[in-house]
Amino acid sequence: MTGVMSFLVNLKSMPKRAHHNYTVYILTNKKLGVLYTGMTGGLDDRLLRHRLGEGSKFTKKYNASKLVYFEEFQYVNDAITREKQIKNWHRQWKINLIEKDNPDWDDLSKNLVL
Repeated sequence: MTGVMSFLVNLKSMPKRAHHNYTVYILTNKKLGVLYTGMTGGLDDRLLRHRLGEGSKFTKKYNASKLVYFEEFQYVNDAITREKQIKNWHRQWKINLIEKDNPDWDDLSKNLVL
C-alpha cells in the first residue's frame, strides 16, 4: 500500500467528532502588558506551544503565555470573524473585554480542563 493509500485508510478510521470547538483567545505577559490575539482548534495544544516558545515569534519575544480571555465557537468561520474583529480593536477595547470577566488578569488556563 502506498503512503497516500495508507493515509486515506487511517483517515477513514479516525473517529468523527459530533461538533468542533474553536477558540479565540488573548494572551499577555502581565497585567496591562502586551496583548496577543489568536484563534485555534485546540486550545490546550496551542497554549503549550506558546509556552514552549513555538506558538509565534511575538509571544516568544514578549513571553506572552498567560491566558486572560477566551471565547469558544462551534464553527470555524465564526471564530475567524471574531478573531479579526478583536485584532482590529483599539488596545483599550481589548483591555475592557478582558477586565469585564477577568478584572485581576488571572491565568484562566489554570481553571480549564484541557
